Amino acid sequence: MIRLNDITSGILKYHPAADTGLVEKAYVYSAKVHQGQVRLSGEPYLSHPLEVAFILTKMKMDVISVVAGLLHDTLEDTVAELPEITRLFGEETANIVDGVTKISKMMFTSKEERQAENMRKMILAMATDIRVIMVKLADRLHNMQTLGFQSSQKQELIARETLEIYAPIAGRMGIYWMKSTLEDLCLYYLEPQIYEQIKSGIAERRGAREKFIQDVKKILTTKLKEAGIGATIKGRHKHFYSIYSKMRDQNLAVHQVYDILAFRVIVKSLRECYEVLGIIHAMWKPVPGRFKDYISLPKANMYQSLHSTVIGPLGQRMEVQIRTWEMDSIAEQGIASHWKYKEGAGASQTDEKQFAWLRQLLEWQKNLKDPKEFMESVRMDLFPNEVYVFTPKGEVKRFPKGSTPIDFAYGIHSEVGEKCIGARVNSKMVPLRYQLENGDVIEIITSSKQHPSKDWLDFVKSSKAKTKIRSWIRRQERGQSIEMGRGILEKALSQARINLSNVLKSEQVASIAKDLSFHSTEDLLANMGYGKISANYVIGRLKPKLGIEEEKPAGIVSKMVSRITRRKSTQGIKVKGLDDMLVRFAKCCHPLPGEHVIGFITRGRGVTIHHRDCRHIKEVEEERLVEVLWEPSNEDVYLASLRVTSVDKKGILADISSIMARRDANIIQAEVRTTMDKKGISLFTIEVEDYGQLQEIIGAIKRVKNVLLVERV
Repeated sequence: MIRLNDITSGILKYHPAADTGLVEKAYVYSAKVHQGQVRLSGEPYLSHPLEVAFILTKMKMDVISVVAGLLHDTLEDTVAELPEITRLFGEETANIVDGVTKISKMMFTSKEERQAENMRKMILAMATDIRVIMVKLADRLHNMQTLGFQSSQKQELIARETLEIYAPIAGRMGIYWMKSTLEDLCLYYLEPQIYEQIKSGIAERRGAREKFIQDVKKILTTKLKEAGIGATIKGRHKHFYSIYSKMRDQNLAVHQVYDILAFRVIVKSLRECYEVLGIIHAMWKPVPGRFKDYISLPKANMYQSLHSTVIGPLGQRMEVQIRTWEMDSIAEQGIASHWKYKEGAGASQTDEKQFAWLRQLLEWQKNLKDPKEFMESVRMDLFPNEVYVFTPKGEVKRFPKGSTPIDFAYGIHSEVGEKCIGARVNSKMVPLRYQLENGDVIEIITSSKQHPSKDWLDFVKSSKAKTKIRSWIRRQERGQSIEMGRGILEKALSQARINLSNVLKSEQVASIAKDLSFHSTEDLLANMGYGKISANYVIGRLKPKLGIEEEKPAGIVSKMVSRITRRKSTQGIKVKGLDDMLVRFAKCCHPLPGEHVIGFITRGRGVTIHHRDCRHIKEVEEERLVEVLWEPSNEDVYLASLRVTSVDKKGILADISSIMARRDANIIQAEVRTTMDKKGISLFTIEVEDYGQLQEIIGAIKRVKNVLLVERV
């Protein structure tokens, strides 16, 4: 548990002349009024205000803030009253404690009107004394750190509120370390499985990444020293929530997120920031569109830095941030780095810029009488990843950033979305791909002859629009598939010489549909049209019901030929519950026997086999995916691609090639190049029998001296 001495010594480090007597007095008072109270963890309740006060010292807050941190729960959870707090600790402290108490009583999951009123109170508290929110953020951080002792329902409620309200406020104030910490904790409770995936994914290659970080820092330090620039260089993994956001936004698995490393270069002057940027871009190729100059154009919370993503050593993507020490202080401490209460001085010009957004919020709460309109105005400022637009009647609608008029149309009503042929934005015609901007007034143009297009899925952003478009497409495809299935079955019946004019309407076909767990004959035909079930299989089930005997094979030779032909046609693949399917292998992921695979049904083209993690099947309709079994076969070979990164040494290519030869892998293609930092990058396309053989080859190559990295491409 944090001790009083930890808090007072922390204050004296950044404010040597501070009067810590008031802190000691607040500690004694808090201990007295909280006496006998315990937290759900079983610890004395006093441990919480001590932790909150300690967090405030980490933020280098003034003595009054730390005292308020020690007292912040006294009005709500003890017999203490506001006049007594005022008498003992002064009006300034009492106002902060009272403000925190009022915010603590808010429920952000309530109706819009009440939520708006609560947000008004918070903004007023922030505008009156910003330290109210600083104490509340510290309080919320410690509560999130001890959230495990709450019920699962309470955990989700508090984590959701934190993610939607408090983390964005911390970011808006420029306190990025707190924002990141809160987001990671929220992810832990809201998406525990994804959190563990990211954690284990990072842990798997932690050693290699730590070595990579040290190598990059060494290269940068050497290059900057040669240029006469003294710099401090820091390297780290990106925060879990940042990785999760990339996975969610780009529909990636953990192992597909490559730019998870970030480096920070801190220098003395503004001029050196741009010099360092030039040196880094000369060394490593920058990724187009990933450079941001927040020095020339600072963020609203006065954050300044140069950001660039580059292709570093070993072809690894990495983000580099470049800033001065003063900029770094602002980035770390946010609004507290220009603290107007810190030394009792008035607000500086920089402070005024810091508080400009807060003054804007205050103006909104005075002028906007409609609570819903007020809440949308606040959210537009706190949530930059969302866009807020208006209907022609002035109603505010919220959408994900990058949304289009199609998203807006579906947001109004599904029928409006389906009939949308165009849109006017601010009275001007725009293409349907136009990306909405905050404050746009949208008018949708419809036509009874219009219907959704599959192309819309390429640019719509909202989940509602995507779901409705896919649903319409499935309905249309079902009709087409029924007709296609009918044609396929009629042709197969003709080839089988079954001349039954009403066979499709017969009870026998309906019975087969029921046997195969289909609701109707139409469902059976639709699945035939999709390619989920073959006509030959249906006819095989139909013949006994019609009293038609199967022809016997001519002899054992014919039987053997049939087996060999069939196995070759499916290459060991068995589609669950289905026979005689046309099977192809995806060229995007080159699946191998022994890997986790899945089938994707293409209409009229059978089943395409993909690796389960292949990005091309992440957003397809689930009903078009089918479980498959890959039976072992020693007669077939499959292509696999490997990238080997090594030290550029003579003979290493021969060593790698001999390993492949000894393990019966045929090299189809090889490409070798050398990087500027004397690394060899070798790309091999080889033939293997299965995934196990490939893993054996990869393991053997990894053991070769001077080989740094082996990856399957």
